[in-house]
Amino acid sequence: MRAVVQRVARAEVRSEGRVTGRIGPGAVVLLGVGRTDTAAEAAKLADKVAKLRIFDDADGKMNLSVAAVPDGKCIVVSQFA
Repeated sequence: MRAVVQRVARAEVRSEGRVTGRIGPGAVVLLGVGRTDTAAEAAKLADKVAKLRIFDDADGKMNLSVAAVPDGKCIVVSQFA
């Protein structure tokens, strides 16, 4: 299981020209899942992503997680092409 995380001010996902997901400030997670990956591995990765300190605090230092950002959200795109 692999994830690429990108912090964003806003993002949307489209499928066949239709918006299927949209967020404001938060993170886009591109997720690759293999046949042998387990639910325990998924939970561990989700916890790790949620705790990444990739947002600026009041002092301008990257010290906040997506959960600490007001209205912070994640949008996850699995098995992307």
